[in-house]
Amino acid sequence: MKRLLIAGFGDIARRALGQLERRFEVTRLSRSYGFDLDRPASLAVDGADAVLHCAPPPKQGEADTRTANLLAALEKGRILPARVVYVSTSGLYGDCGGARVDESWPLAPRTERARRRVDAEQRLARWCAQRKIALVVLRAPGIYAADRLPQLGMPVLRAEDDVYTNHIHADDLAAIACRALADDAPAGTYNANDDSEIKMGDWFDLVADFCGQARPRRIPCDEALKTIPEPLLSFMRESRRLDNRRLKLELGVRLNFPTVYDGLKHEHAPRIDQPA
Repeated sequence: MKRLLIAGFGDIARRALGQLERRFEVTRLSRSYGFDLDRPASLAVDGADAVLHCAPPPKQGEADTRTANLLAALEKGRILPARVVYVSTSGLYGDCGGARVDESWPLAPRTERARRRVDAEQRLARWCAQRKIALVVLRAPGIYAADRLPQLGMPVLRAEDDVYTNHIHADDLAAIACRALADDAPAGTYNANDDSEIKMGDWFDLVADFCGQARPRRIPCDEALKTIPEPLLSFMRESRRLDNRRLKLELGVRLNFPTVYDGLKHEHAPRIDQPA
């Protein structure tokens, strides 16, 4: 059985584990299992046939030192992986003014956390290219599930100031990662989002309906700049509509929850009505 190294054993990795264990002997590279990506000395690994990299970058700085430490550890292993799958973020596109964005869109990260993700992608691309290792990058937007919904209580932008936001159900992202680890999955970068085309205020309304709470108050942009804290405000400054055609056509993904309405209905929402 092939060996898989999972770096960062969080929610998405746990959701994917059942399917992955049918195909791989899995090693979990996380603090809970004695490995710490911030402490290179703890990362002694014997190598792996494939790597699923789900670990987020550190919370500060412009560089993803965790990815650098992971690659250094892999370099010392007995065998190098034939395939690396990295769960990245769509935040590295920055503000696109509501445009429809495919994987060729220029990267323009506006936050430190997005710049760290760019650093991670670039490190992985160089390392894998030099060693002829297949690299799959999954640029995921807002990940949601019943236990991964945004907190309510803050106001959101009024309709005329609102921005497009993008989503993927956590179970679908886990399934996409599993597909990307298959030997026949084409290497490359993919927008890993669903088909929803929804603005942020409408998304928060939907979440409020799901939770049986009052919908948030809508405010103009100038008021939001004074009252809404980071990091929520940074999301309200970026508008884009991710194009997922490559995910479907080239990677062959079929989403179980094509829209946020489908995903929340699956979670047994009390009242979720999709607009006509």
